[in-house]
Amino acid sequence: MKKLTLVLSLCIASVKLMAQDPWIVKADNIDVKGYYGVTVANGMIGIVSSPEPLHVKDVVLNGAFDTYGRGRVSNILKTFDFANMDLEVDGKKVSKNDISSYQQSLDMRNAIFSTSFDYQGKVSVKSSMMALRHLPHSMMIDIEITAQKACEITPYSLMSAPDILRDVKNTFHLIDRPHAQIPLLTSVAKSPTGKHTLAASNSFIFEEPRGAEPKVIHEEWDYGLHRLKFTKKLEAGQTYRFSVVGSTISTEQNVDPLNEAERLTIYAALEKHDRLLARHKAAWDELWQSDIQIEGDDEVQRAAHFALYHLYSFCREGQAYSLSPMGLSGLGYNGHVFWDTEVWMFPPILLLHPEMAKSLLEYRFQRMEAARNNAKVHGYKGVMFPWESDDKGQESTPVWALTGPFQHHITADVGWAFWKYYQVTKDKEWLKTRGYPMLKEVADFWVSRAEKGSDGKYHIINVVCADEWAENVDDNAYTNGMTKEVLEFAIDAADELHLEANPLWEEVMKNLVILKDTNGVTMEHATYKGEIIKQADVNLLSYPMHQVSNPEDIKRDLHYYEAKMSPDGPAMSWAILSILYARLGESEKALDLMVKSYQPNEVPPFKVLAETAGGDNPYFATGAGGFLQTLMNGFGGLEIEENGVEQIKSIKLPKHWKSLSIRGVGVHKKTYTVTNK
Repeated sequence: MKKLTLVLSLCIASVKLMAQDPWIVKADNIDVKGYYGVTVANGMIGIVSSPEPLHVKDVVLNGAFDTYGRGRVSNILKTFDFANMDLEVDGKKVSKNDISSYQQSLDMRNAIFSTSFDYQGKVSVKSSMMALRHLPHSMMIDIEITAQKACEITPYSLMSAPDILRDVKNTFHLIDRPHAQIPLLTSVAKSPTGKHTLAASNSFIFEEPRGAEPKVIHEEWDYGLHRLKFTKKLEAGQTYRFSVVGSTISTEQNVDPLNEAERLTIYAALEKHDRLLARHKAAWDELWQSDIQIEGDDEVQRAAHFALYHLYSFCREGQAYSLSPMGLSGLGYNGHVFWDTEVWMFPPILLLHPEMAKSLLEYRFQRMEAARNNAKVHGYKGVMFPWESDDKGQESTPVWALTGPFQHHITADVGWAFWKYYQVTKDKEWLKTRGYPMLKEVADFWVSRAEKGSDGKYHIINVVCADEWAENVDDNAYTNGMTKEVLEFAIDAADELHLEANPLWEEVMKNLVILKDTNGVTMEHATYKGEIIKQADVNLLSYPMHQVSNPEDIKRDLHYYEAKMSPDGPAMSWAILSILYARLGESEKALDLMVKSYQPNEVPPFKVLAETAGGDNPYFATGAGGFLQTLMNGFGGLEIEENGVEQIKSIKLPKHWKSLSIRGVGVHKKTYTVTNK
């Protein structure tokens, strides 16, 4: 009898597992103290969930920066909290302490965040929130309230200003037309120094025909908060539905943000719910034409979709904004742009959505003048990109951090990404107007930065390594290796356009040293003595670079530096080791390291990624980029070479995987598959 009960229990569990939607990430146990929100974003606005029902934690607006807060540098701004709501039932405000059956979930397929709960046997509430993909400055919230007994509900749409904004002004007006009535709740404010004006506006969308919709009342509590509300009586069993649409924008994007925010909200309100939802889903359908599919490992499949979802959410085509290490999930790293974009997040985006990758490169191209001036004031030629870049491309590393003045490999990383884009797209007009002008300036920087020693070789003196714990050292392996790569790419680009390359590019490329220890291991820098390192450095010369290509040399460096990696380092280092082991044919070892690159960093309740194991600063989009490279460039064997995207055929999958498919790759949207025979 016990055996039969066990079998039945296993069968029931199996059915539940099969029934679970692989595109849904659920949070059933929502603890305020241990809660790390998930983000809905569309490349322009990022809205971070809260453990409080119907509330959000942060709203971040891409591209809007001002000088305030930590580090006395230019930091990304929060905008108005225009996606918050409250609900009263029979005159009492609903709070987290009074609800039951509380769940939150993210539909990754459609980029919709949902919340549901019951309130004291009176109502069941469902809400769905999305940053509308086709409308970069707009969001929509759908609300469904079902009465379990006769009651009166009063929903509120809130508009509040974060503390950093000043000179807040709130307005309300009702646009009343024979065919439509649009109540507009609007706020406008200045950023901390007055550099930017930010505005937000929202409105209700009702299902009732014109004239039958509820009466809306505006309430202003103070200069930081005002709200719209309406009251509705419900019979037992009755379900009532409505939506809130809102928009936010700043002078970074529009000279008249106040009026534009209202215009965008009016547009959304007149489009109506069904059209907004359909176009939002259609835009995400198009994004998911490029996907990673794993057969035989549901957990890794979930993690792959979660990582892709975040990278797709944090950027968009047709603009010139880049990616911060934390994307649009909050104010982490002050919203600054590092090498995290070009080396970690850019490669999977480039393979799956070159049009979005192009936007990331345009960010750098439009800030070349600032980089040119940065090189000049440091005594160099060409362009010298800042370690932490703000909206204008200025160096925004806090002055106490030595990475700002000396972590110069970022300039090589930018050049590397530009050439990789050309290799994938073969867009010669882009190469002529964007790619080569960038590579030429990058190459000129490095020939002015490198120094010829008494040994007749070239050296790069006094840098901070990719391993940031090694400061002010000479001949860093990563810096020198990436410099050699981009000098060769600049020569290739000149040849592609039938232009004459600077002969110094080749001279420095061929004679720039990469140091070896007596045991044959590549030295991280000239004075490296085996110290524990923060993150991958030397191993990056084998992937994504090809400076160390002999399998025995790759193994030697791999085994040596794996033992030197700090357990407190960032997630993406383990991803590089995983890729190299996969390419060496050690698939099970590669799998262990791949799992190590993300699983210990997941935090509750949605398993969003922190930067380090045990960390608390999600969402770490850099780590997502590294993890995705383990699948695409490790087990998938994809490589970006002279002829475009190629596939290494010799790589084996982990034993329990049946297949790995990478769909929608490159401009021709090809599919690459690896199977376990």
